[in-house]
Amino acid sequence: MSIDLGSRPRLAPGCRMEEKTHEPRTLLMPERALRLNGPSLEIVERCDGQHTVQQIITELQQRYSKAEPAKVQEDILGYLALLEKERALDFEPRNT
Repeated sequence: MSIDLGSRPRLAPGCRMEEKTHEPRTLLMPERALRLNGPSLEIVERCDGQHTVQQIITELQQRYSKAEPAKVQEDILGYLALLEKERALDFEPRNT
């Protein structure tokens, strides 16, 4: 499945971020957990149902400006697809 750049990812029901007081941050999912740091944490923090996939890509391309923009986009799309496959993310369609 191709991810629509206008869609807005958010954590799926039953998934949540561990409290900010714990380091490293952990994404809690039914029957499993995923430790997040660096870019993976920055991606998941933006999966709030408000940011579009394109906004997430643009923000992180600016943050990691020394990296090749196409590579940043490819990595973000790959990570979002992985989280969707793990049923950790849902994508709300773009507003029409």
